[in-house]
Amino acid sequence: MPSSGSPTSSSGFFQLLQNRSFLLLWCGQGLSQIADKVFFVLLISLLVNYQTPDDPVNSMRSALMIAATLPAIFLGSAAGIFVDRFEKKHILTVCNYLRGALTLLIPVLPTAFFILLAIAFLESILTQFFAPAEQAAIPLLVSHDELMPANALFTTTIMGALIVGFAIGEPLLSMAKLWNAELGQTALVGGLYILAGGILQWVKLKEPKASPATLSVHPWSDFKAGLRYLRQNPLVSNAMMQLTILYSVFAALTILAIQLAQEIGLKSTQFGFLLAASGIGMVLGAAFLGHWGDRFHHKPLPLIGFIIMASMLAIFAVVNDLWLGLTLSAFLGIGASLIAIPMQTLIQRQTPETMRGKVFGFQNNVINIALSAPLAIAGPLTDMFGLSAVLLGISVVVALGGIWAWKNTHRVLEDVI
Repeated sequence: MPSSGSPTSSSGFFQLLQNRSFLLLWCGQGLSQIADKVFFVLLISLLVNYQTPDDPVNSMRSALMIAATLPAIFLGSAAGIFVDRFEKKHILTVCNYLRGALTLLIPVLPTAFFILLAIAFLESILTQFFAPAEQAAIPLLVSHDELMPANALFTTTIMGALIVGFAIGEPLLSMAKLWNAELGQTALVGGLYILAGGILQWVKLKEPKASPATLSVHPWSDFKAGLRYLRQNPLVSNAMMQLTILYSVFAALTILAIQLAQEIGLKSTQFGFLLAASGIGMVLGAAFLGHWGDRFHHKPLPLIGFIIMASMLAIFAVVNDLWLGLTLSAFLGIGASLIAIPMQTLIQRQTPETMRGKVFGFQNNVINIALSAPLAIAGPLTDMFGLSAVLLGISVVVALGGIWAWKNTHRVLEDVI
């Protein structure tokens, strides 16, 4: 991390947004993220057209979620290998155009449930290519000293899109349906993807020309090269492990939020307020790091983040007040930002350009596989031991994970973050 007197430290996000290509990448990311969330809402809303009164609607929803999740589990590493071999700008634009085209095809395809499953599956496959290409493009557009605020801005956008996308998805789709009952909804979502692709078309990425030999893909050897790189770079692999712990905690909290909302006086259907409060906390943390993060390069930010999260989770176990619960959730988000942004920045700084696609693809792969365990066991564990016990258990895991990560990396982090 640069010294506190660096230009980026004083100007933060403002200087980044003077970079036209970075600004375009950021806008394209924001539109794509919102389109992803609205697309998921669209899939759920379309189920009414793809079922009979006797069909198990909950099982159909689960099947849609599985169809959208499987590519993230099995294709992350393969997509990363592909990203290293081809121009990232083309991957970013083509993925958005194809996602838009698939969405626009929905009204003209047969109204069979397997068609909806196939659309969800194919859209998710394209997203697996988009994600590592986007992460690998950031270091090509900004300087080494600007990576921290750049990642802070992208993290802010991801959380903002999560809040905004799910919040406005249903109202937007309802308005689009009023405009045209048959084509309005798919035109809206497909149009968002295509608009994002059009914006990304204007991004100027300085990528080396790939030779014919480079373009030939050797999946197994490239996969082994990525694993070998991670084994030889414990700093990067430890950072990836910390991100995995972080996202696993949030996956579990997504399941627990429904009962937690009831404990603090909300309706079970209002659990989104808790998630939104965490998102606001992450936005605040990202804004802080974007402007002043470089001044704290000598501080163990991820360890502080893990301690904040562990403390908030432990307090959550005994809280039943609405405003205190929302405040704790916001601080939980702040703690998460102190882990996610420095660790993502570390991975980008330490990974050479030729390995970024593999590393980010593998990162997406590992995180998505890890997410499946908390999603599967959080509910049953709560039924068996109660919400308070599970929250305290997660708190202990988060604290121990943070201490372990700090002991493994703190001597090196001062030189690179």
